[in-house]
This record gives sequence, structure tokens and C-alpha cells, in this order.
Amino acid sequence: MLIVIILAIILLGVALVGLGISMIIKKNGKFPEIHIGKNKAMKERGIHCANTTDRLERENYKPIDLSQK
Repeated sequence: MLIVIILAIILLGVALVGLGISMIIKKNGKFPEIHIGKNKAMKERGIHCANTTDRLERENYKPIDLSQK
């Protein structure tokens, strides 16, 4: 059991070191933006995050008038 935990810690360490090295080697040196609201490709397709979609829907909300029956 202890060997499995040690192997898992070593594998996680190697993965983190690999991510660190890739950040140093890359031109911008940062992770790609995966948040929908800040992703350029998503903006070009008109896709918004849930908060923005909710805000837009609330701005365009028109209540139903039930008194006209």
C-alpha cells in the first residue's frame, strides 16, 4: 500500500515538473485560457458562459401579461 502511494506521489511530481517545463519553453509562458468567457474561439462562435447567458436573458425578459384573457 505504501509503495502505491509513493508511486502516485512520484507520478504527480513528474507531471507537475513537465507542466512547469512546458510553461518555461512556451512563448507566452502561461496556460491556455479555458474559461468560456475569455476563450477567443468561443467568442467567435457567440458562445457565452452561464453567467453571461443568464444576464443577457434577464435583460431581454418580458413578463407575460395574464390579464388579457
